[in-house]
Amino acid sequence: MRTAPGAFSLPLSVDRRSASPLHRQVYDGFRAAILARALRSGQRIPSTRALAADLGISRIPVLHAYAQLLAEGYFESRRGSGTFVSNLFPSAGARPHQAYGSRIRTLPSPARRRIARLARDLAGPAKRDPWMRGQGAFSIGQPALDAFPLRAWSSLIARHCRNPLARSLLYGDAMGFKGLRAAIAAYLRTSRGVRCETDQVMIVSGSQQALDLSARVLLDPSSAVWMEEPGYWLAQRVLRAAGCRLVPVPVSAEGLDVAAGILRCPNARAAFVTPSHQYPLGVTMSASRRLHLLGWAHRTGAWIVEDDYDSEYRYESRPVASLQGLDDASCVIYIGTFSKVLFPSLRVGYVVIPPALLDSFLAMRQAMDVAPPHFSQAVLADFITEGHFARHIRRMRMLYAERREALVAALAREAAGTLRVIGGEAGMYVTVALERRRDDVQIARRAARDGLWLWPLSPAYHDPHGKAAQHGFILGFGSTPTSRIPDAVRRLRALLTRE
Repeated sequence: MRTAPGAFSLPLSVDRRSASPLHRQVYDGFRAAILARALRSGQRIPSTRALAADLGISRIPVLHAYAQLLAEGYFESRRGSGTFVSNLFPSAGARPHQAYGSRIRTLPSPARRRIARLARDLAGPAKRDPWMRGQGAFSIGQPALDAFPLRAWSSLIARHCRNPLARSLLYGDAMGFKGLRAAIAAYLRTSRGVRCETDQVMIVSGSQQALDLSARVLLDPSSAVWMEEPGYWLAQRVLRAAGCRLVPVPVSAEGLDVAAGILRCPNARAAFVTPSHQYPLGVTMSASRRLHLLGWAHRTGAWIVEDDYDSEYRYESRPVASLQGLDDASCVIYIGTFSKVLFPSLRVGYVVIPPALLDSFLAMRQAMDVAPPHFSQAVLADFITEGHFARHIRRMRMLYAERREALVAALAREAAGTLRVIGGEAGMYVTVALERRRDDVQIARRAARDGLWLWPLSPAYHDPHGKAAQHGFILGFGSTPTSRIPDAVRRLRALLTRE
């Protein structure tokens, strides 16, 4: 074991015998010291060369650790001065690692009559918009199905068809198949930094059911809820269907503006957020704002619902750790899905539930649909445990990085001065803003006639016609081969030129 002598108040050590990689040990050591406030805001960090020499290790793992800490906002780099600890604690009371002792409450679900009445308001022209059903250039939510390992998946399906177990034909556990829940818990602990055990994982029919289930358990009609502005339109629908009062909270380059949310509604019941890859702007919530959000939730007894819908795909740094992993007071409900990383029709997602809420989620789940179907869960469990899932993610990360690079380069070449890229470091889409304000909805409708499936940006705002609403498009690249992207961008430029 090697220790950095005198680098900062708590020694940083690495253990070559540990199963944890060296870059992870360095990252974990700095992160723990910062959160414990052994390292303070503004404190200078040793150079990568100096730290590597002190620890007696290669500089490469230190570089990787520093890059991740910079990406997550724990460090900040000052040109010509070096690397420093970021300002993570906006106020003395915003420290989520303190024991706040807030009592977790279980809230009744909304009445069926209220949901049915509001459901009528959700049925409107939006369901007929062409970008919601089109498949092709720029369609979002469409993975590269041509690269999916169908042979391995088909082999697993055949295995389970040949040897069905009688008990698999009965009603299953409302929490889901335990083998799949164990595989997901292990994956989340190692890849996403989520604090969970198998018994906390519930299998659901995609992230949409997870959002709906969370709203039913946590919220009453008329409950005030923070919603990212702009935000995920289907989450907005879930909350409206539950009769909640949506409080739009602006999103900047650092993610949700927690201070603005506190000013607008300090006693909101919950906050629905996408911190690792905000939808639709694509930004990542900084470490400072994550801690501020957790501090607010701990002080007020509010809930945080974290939708981590496509965090596996990050191209300029390693995947950012989950918000839930920072939570010491069990106020974060963590949601994930396999729709983006595998294929949408699988309809398998999951919820990581705080222990105090397990009975409430279980009872509500049983009332909704009793239990998830067994067959697809069993196949997916084998797909994960036999290593197919990890290999697929690695291949797709490389493929999507190539397609993203092609799209960003084509936009810079063909649409400079017309479209401005907003946050394209992760996920399966790139968001662009129109440099000159125009009706993005009408442009998207006309684009569909040319086979371009542009998802307009302005409807993601609470008031699409307000001054704060940006107009632009969400451009998916997951299902578009790299060779076809430049032509699609040229067609988009021609369409905008005609407007």
